[in-house]
Amino acid sequence: MTRTFRRILAVSTLALLSSAPLLAQATPASDNAFSPTHRPLELGVLAQGGIGLTEDRSSFRFFALGGRAGKVLTSDIGPGLLRGNFEYGIEFFPLWQSYTPSIDKRLCTGPAVCSAPFKTGGTYTGLSITPIMLKWNFTGSGHRRLVPWVQGGGGLIWTNHKYPAVGGPPYDAFNDGSAANTSVWNFTPQFGVGLHYFLKPRRSIDFGANAIHISSASLGDKNPGVNASVQFSVGYTWWK
Repeated sequence: MTRTFRRILAVSTLALLSSAPLLAQATPASDNAFSPTHRPLELGVLAQGGIGLTEDRSSFRFFALGGRAGKVLTSDIGPGLLRGNFEYGIEFFPLWQSYTPSIDKRLCTGPAVCSAPFKTGGTYTGLSITPIMLKWNFTGSGHRRLVPWVQGGGGLIWTNHKYPAVGGPPYDAFNDGSAANTSVWNFTPQFGVGLHYFLKPRRSIDFGANAIHISSASLGDKNPGVNASVQFSVGYTWWK
């Protein structure tokens, strides 16, 4: 290696090292919280509401307010548009409500020993927790403001009255009045899709649509449940 070549190499190396900070400043930052080396923590608030879908539950309405916590567990993996990361999350709604029609009910102690009809149903208030929420974030290039996701999970709902109400036929214990009940506990297997819209690399607005099944798993005498509901959510998330 000639002395001239060594001088050229030394000068070139010095120039490259000197320009590194400028190159770093010129390189655009990621538009979202995900990167190959960072597995962020998610903390957010959200509101959720929707309707029952099946014919006998089409008049049911739902509303909830709460929050979400999640932790990205993997780096970005996968090819092309399927590239993404796996996240584990928990959702908690300290306010959960369902608005249902009022129906007639009678308390019976035998086939011909029943109370006068009275109204039940209406508004149910409680809380909901989903301790298992598995999400896949489609990060793509890792530099987009829009990050779609899919998720699946399961949880519990507790209500201040046994939900949903049962009354006359077909939920009639003695065919001439209803002594049957459901449960204050219901399970919520669910599947959803949505997206994060990043306002900043560590701040996002989140939109989701979830198909939720509500069932007591026969904890009560009857298990009418809500076979299918669709519930939409909007939230705001801080990424750490």
